[in-house]
Amino acid sequence: MRLAALLLATAALLPLPGRAECGCLWKGSFADVQGQADLVVAGTVTQRKGNSIDIAIARTLRGEGWREQLRVWLQTGDYCRPPAEDFPEGSRWVLALERIDAVPKDGFNAATPNQSYGRKGDYILSSCGGYWLRWTGDAVTGNLVDAPRWAREPEMTPVLLDVLEAYVAGRIDQARLKEASREDPALRELMLNTRQFLLHGDAAEPQ
Repeated sequence: MRLAALLLATAALLPLPGRAECGCLWKGSFADVQGQADLVVAGTVTQRKGNSIDIAIARTLRGEGWREQLRVWLQTGDYCRPPAEDFPEGSRWVLALERIDAVPKDGFNAATPNQSYGRKGDYILSSCGGYWLRWTGDAVTGNLVDAPRWAREPEMTPVLLDVLEAYVAGRIDQARLKEASREDPALRELMLNTRQFLLHGDAAEPQ
């Protein structure tokens, strides 16, 4: 019993999965944190260099919509951000980003330009919440809504990007987003097939 108690106490002192050594507090799932982000985009990683990635924007869910590509700065030193290695070239994501309006004095070192805080006008991705979702096909997964803290790939039904965009735009509420993330995939497929039949069934009938 003493050994078990000791192991439990030791485990409690260890950092939680995904928590950076910076020691930041968890701010919530994507549904909670996206409202405070400067920019929410869906895009593809085109290049990874040092602690930065370049994103080709496919859709801007909220924020300035004129950019086709932007640079996002990730973990280095004790900055509370995910590692760049988690975002390989060609992977697709939905990101809730913070714009860099000022660079701290120690944020850039000319000797290591590929490892820095970032440049003014670029963006930061925080690791202190569900600030990113994996985008596969036409749906997203990740710490979307009411998921466990620090869980990056919790069990959930993939949610259509169109549904997420409707939430970000304020057209549906968090309850509907949560419902979508818990729907039975088989039931949703049946509903989609039924909708397609109703839309196109007449055209499919023999003449």
